Amino acid sequence: MTPFLHANALTKSFRLKGGGLLRAVRGVSFTQQRGETLGVVGESGSGKSTLGRMLLHLTPPDAGAVTVDGAVLGQLSAAALRRKRRMMQMVFQDPLASLDPRMRVGDLIAEPLVIHRLGDRAERARRVGDLLAMVGLPEEARRRFPHEFSGGQRQRIAIARALAPGPALIVADEPVSALDVSIQAQILNLLLEVRQRLALTYVFISHDLAVVRHVSDRVAVMYLGEIVEHADADAFFAGPAHPYARMLLASVLEPGEARRPPEAVRGEPPNPESPPTGCAFHPRCPHVMARCRAEAPPEIALGSAHMARCWLHI
Repeated sequence: MTPFLHANALTKSFRLKGGGLLRAVRGVSFTQQRGETLGVVGESGSGKSTLGRMLLHLTPPDAGAVTVDGAVLGQLSAAALRRKRRMMQMVFQDPLASLDPRMRVGDLIAEPLVIHRLGDRAERARRVGDLLAMVGLPEEARRRFPHEFSGGQRQRIAIARALAPGPALIVADEPVSALDVSIQAQILNLLLEVRQRLALTYVFISHDLAVVRHVSDRVAVMYLGEIVEHADADAFFAGPAHPYARMLLASVLEPGEARRPPEAVRGEPPNPESPPTGCAFHPRCPHVMARCRAEAPPEIALGSAHMARCWLHI
C-alpha cells in the first residue's frame, strides 16, 4: 500500500549566534497510511516540533524529503505548494499565540477559505457556522475576539480554523499541554471525533504518554533528533524495546503511586551542539556497553511493524 505520508531521511540544523550548529533532526524516516494517527513523543528538545513543521514544509529540511499523497513537497513550485497546503494544516500548542487578537473568530476561521478562494461570502459564512457547531461553540462566537474565550474554547477555535479548508493531514503540536487537565480530555475527544467523522490523518506531538496512548495508532519515540523506536501503539505500550522508551514509560506515575519509579529517566539530555559518539542515549543508559559508546546502532526490526535503534537487540 502506498503510504499517504512519507518522511525520508529528514535532517535539519540551525546555526547558533556563537557559530555552533544545533542538529535538531537527524535522519528521520517513517511512513504513515491515510487515516492513521502517529504519536510522536520525547523530552523537550528532542526535535518533535521541528519535525512537525518540516512535515508541512513550514521549516524546509536541509536534507531528505517529505511526500504527502504522492507529492514531494520540496519539489513543488511556490504556487503548487500553496495549493497543497489546503490539505495540510497545523494545530499549535498555544491557541492564544496562534490566533490574531485583532480578528473576530468568524474572520479567523474564514481566513483559510479566503486564502484558498473557497466559496463566496455567503458560503464562507455558512461554513464558519458549521465548523463552530462541529467543535462545540455557539453561533454567536463568530462575533467575538479570541481573548473573550477560555483556553479550551480558544483551542476549539484553532481546530475549527485548521478544519476550514478541508484538510486530509493535521499536525497537532502539543495541542492540550497548555490546557487545564479538566479540559484536556474534552479537546482530545473532539480531535478523535473529528478524525473519525472526516477520515483525517494525524501526526500528534506530545510529551505526555497517557495522551499519546489515548489517541495514537502508532508511536514514534524521539531522542536528540532521532527516532529511536517506532511501533504499533498496542505493541509499544505492552513492551517498549528501547531503554529510553522503557524509562519514559516508567516515569509515568500511576494513580496511588507515591514515589518515582526506579527505572524513570535520570539525568539531562546531552548538548545537541555536540551529541555523544555512538548511541546518543548511552550517557544515560543503564545497559550501556562499549559498543554503544563507539557505534551508532542501526534500525533493528523487532517485528513487522516494530523497530528500535539499540545494540541490545542484536
